[in-house]
Amino acid sequence: MDELARRQLASIAEVAAVAGAEGFPVWLRGGWAMDFQLGVVTRPHVDVDWYCWREDADLLADLLLARGWAPDPRMPVELQLDLFAADVEVSVAYLGRDAAGRPTVGAGSWAGTPLPAGMLDAPPGRIGPLTVPTISVAAQIEFKQMYPVWMPERPRRPKDADDLARLGAGPGRGDPRTPRP
Repeated sequence: MDELARRQLASIAEVAAVAGAEGFPVWLRGGWAMDFQLGVVTRPHVDVDWYCWREDADLLADLLLARGWAPDPRMPVELQLDLFAADVEVSVAYLGRDAAGRPTVGAGSWAGTPLPAGMLDAPPGRIGPLTVPTISVAAQIEFKQMYPVWMPERPRRPKDADDLARLGAGPGRGDPRTPRP
């Protein structure tokens, strides 16, 4: 594991601890969520992606900024929370709720769109001694399969195809929690 991955893992521990100390949930998503469900670091990651409820985002931002994190001016905070801890980039997408309390996209042009059922009900993921909440493997698979359909301007990247194979999204792939080479 390289030094950036170690710093990213430290940021994951920090975000989870800060949110947990204040009593609000966060869920790891994206490549790091996959790794935490598989139990190993499978590849280098550019950033660390999270979800939080929109109503918790301002408090999370305040807490992390007070700890020395810096805002990323490239992304409007109305769409998602983007912060840096030194060279570690963290993106927090907002969750909303529909009338029944189910999670929806919390901001942007897709706001109010339902998210996959059971997405927030996954068991925590673990890498070494660090355990954090993650979105479900089924939701991760759905996102990676559907991004090119939902957003044709964003074609599937080779790392997405590799991630789908690691998550067991193809025929005969076996248990999605089994690490792949």
